[in-house]
Amino acid sequence: MRVRLAGPIRAVIFDLDGTLLDSAADLSCAANQTLAELGLPQRDARLIATFIGKGISRLLERSLAGRIDGTADPQLLALALPIFERHYERESGRQTAVYPGVVEGLEALKRAAMPLACVTNKSSRPAAALLEKMGLGSYFDVVVGGDSLERRKPDPLPFTYACARLGVAPAQALVVGDSENDVAGARAAGCPVVCVPYGYNEGRPIESAGCDGVVASVFEAAMLVCPRASGQIP
Repeated sequence: MRVRLAGPIRAVIFDLDGTLLDSAADLSCAANQTLAELGLPQRDARLIATFIGKGISRLLERSLAGRIDGTADPQLLALALPIFERHYERESGRQTAVYPGVVEGLEALKRAAMPLACVTNKSSRPAAALLEKMGLGSYFDVVVGGDSLERRKPDPLPFTYACARLGVAPAQALVVGDSENDVAGARAAGCPVVCVPYGYNEGRPIESAGCDGVVASVFEAAMLVCPRASGQIP
């Protein structure tokens, strides 16, 4: 890990899907159940995983079209969205897993009394419910969903809003994500940003996203901020 942060970090902002949680299986299952209900062809789960990152509406539009640059008839998409939401509400958390190093990293940050936020393009209610279901809800002071504000990632607004809620300047809040969405939003907000290599970056290597560095896990990201929380020396 060779990451140098320019200044002191006083808060950490995490992405959800692909950073904290491996939720691709549940999202793919709900998408395919939606397609089946509409009498449309099923998609390979590995393909649907590359559709994650721009919010549920875009995930579903790509699933309807069968490709990452696909579009769908607006009336069909409007019909499909409530069907997807019904299926995902049932599936959410069934096959989702917490990535290795997440709990250890959040615990280290908690011991250091570091304020934490989760900023996701998933709607706020299912995002908060999923965090609770996976045992992570208590770590976060703020959860910003895709429907919390007028604009979502990659717009900087969710990040600047989270910083204001946490009481820190953007330059003092480290963003930990897994995609170009996270990097673009963090950069525009003025936040430093590191990425994990295992998430959902629409099939592209995360090294191409232009973040300040790639860390192997959330625990490694935590050690950038508070190395003494695990007995390490900075």
